[in-house]
Amino acid sequence: MIFNQKALLVSIPFLFTLGLSSCEQATSPAPAKPAASATTEYPVSKAAAAVTAVADRYYAGVLERTPETAYFSGIELERHDGMEDNSPVGRTLAAGEVDAMLHDLEQIDIAALIGKPEWITHAYLLQTLHSSVAQRICRAELWNVSQMGSWHTAYSQIAQLQPVGSTESRLQSITRWSKLAAYIDQEINNLKLGLELGYSAPKAVVQRVVDQFDGLLALKIEDSPFYSPASRDDDAAFTRATRKIVAEQIYPALQHYRDFLAGIYLTAARSELTVTANPDGLACYQALLQSYTTLERSGKEVYELGQATVSANKSRVIELGLATYGLDDFAAIIEKANNDPADGFASKEELLQFSRDTVQQAAVEMPKWVGSMPSQGVEVVPFEEHEEGTGMSAHYRPGSADRPGEYRIPLNLPEEQSRGNAETVAFHEAWPGHHLQVAIAQSVEGLHPVTQIIWFSGPGEGWARYAEGLAEEMGLYRTTTGPITRRAWPARGMVVDPGIHLFDWSREQAIAYLKESGRYPGSLAEQMVDRIAILPGQLTAYDSGGLEIIALRKMAEKTMGDDFDIREFHDRVLENGTIPLIQLRSHIENWIGEYQAQQEVQE
Repeated sequence: MIFNQKALLVSIPFLFTLGLSSCEQATSPAPAKPAASATTEYPVSKAAAAVTAVADRYYAGVLERTPETAYFSGIELERHDGMEDNSPVGRTLAAGEVDAMLHDLEQIDIAALIGKPEWITHAYLLQTLHSSVAQRICRAELWNVSQMGSWHTAYSQIAQLQPVGSTESRLQSITRWSKLAAYIDQEINNLKLGLELGYSAPKAVVQRVVDQFDGLLALKIEDSPFYSPASRDDDAAFTRATRKIVAEQIYPALQHYRDFLAGIYLTAARSELTVTANPDGLACYQALLQSYTTLERSGKEVYELGQATVSANKSRVIELGLATYGLDDFAAIIEKANNDPADGFASKEELLQFSRDTVQQAAVEMPKWVGSMPSQGVEVVPFEEHEEGTGMSAHYRPGSADRPGEYRIPLNLPEEQSRGNAETVAFHEAWPGHHLQVAIAQSVEGLHPVTQIIWFSGPGEGWARYAEGLAEEMGLYRTTTGPITRRAWPARGMVVDPGIHLFDWSREQAIAYLKESGRYPGSLAEQMVDRIAILPGQLTAYDSGGLEIIALRKMAEKTMGDDFDIREFHDRVLENGTIPLIQLRSHIENWIGEYQAQQEVQE
């Protein structure tokens, strides 16, 4: 899972609320058709230049208005003293810029760009800008409270990445973190306005965020992530200044926000899980669904496809259960797998080492399955102590040219985690999942850098879901339970997510459905329900994308027969980053078409 704002919640963590934000908040439905009058006015060179001009504006706008995005996209900033403008005026200005860019983009004849890098850039931009406009109805800034990655987790991480070591970098650090208290005050004002207008996050989610703040505030100043710049610098004056900011500005502001959430906000927050309890919630859900999946499917269509896929997966689980345990009942098979004494962890240390061994084993095998192997590595990193047990899921944090990617995992309650599931999640987040995907995208030459700050969940999480099955093809699963349990969960997100938001599923019904899969025992099912509640539509992206990649592979295999090369197929899927699924299909169809044309010439 990538968190919001590439985020993100690769799982890259958090939700900036401006219209120019990227990632989970910035995906979209299918591109609009270009204006008819544009088709005769744009030769290829002019069309390419026009797309690049819009991309340059978008890229510069994101880094100016939300410079935080850079830290989760592997981008090097010239300055490190900026902070998002989360005020109503800031949002209005950003929305105006989005409208202007969208207008200009829609005038371009994309037919002239097919096969060129600008076609890819256009696909990213048009999806993103359309989505930004469509999601305005959600008014996300008015209920921006999330345990899955919001401003408090984002800035905690940014503080640990804040450059130090020189007079100028110290000054920039002091400048940035002196702005945080005002930022927090504005967040409170945004939430107050939201309550007045009928918008709120669910109570269960709010309580989880309060718990996160309790953990953050319980830390000594010197142990706080916000003190990190000082702990990495040996200048005494800078250390004193940073400590003063954290102790006298940031901690009081965090406490004020926490008390507001635990008091006024929690009392007024909605008890309903569904986003439709907010004003225009139904339209919001559809906008988010299209944004996350990058497909034109209604919630009902997603729900029904999910049900059909879950049914097929259950049949395959029963086949494996017969072969492994001699059982032909789904529930009995899952219970047997979950209670396998060889499948548990006795300690946090054992869980961490197992995950590291799993990732290392996968890295060794990767060159056999992908042609363009990235040089960037990935490390398995446990959660910070204050993040444990708060509902945040394991996730991937992208690296950069001089920093490896990180697969970040919770280690609390190791007895509730299984080896089979630990394998599946590692393959999803690291190799051959998100790390491979993101590292390749960062290394591709010729793509506009705007593709580094836009993240589409459909192809992004879809690849990671596909990677779970690919790992089995690669012979990476060491457990007998992994191949069984990895099939018991997929596509259930396509059912339970619209189930909660569209079909009146109760909390108890959703928990029971999650627990049936065997992947979310105990408190993990509670955590997942609250994740679905605060990220409407997001959980549908995994299998919407995974099923599409599988369909494209089958199409290529059928057409190419013995000439099909799995390494080349994977390169084609990954070479344009998380390009929207509609354009990914077009790209693969063009590749297959080129193969067919070559065959005809040879004949």
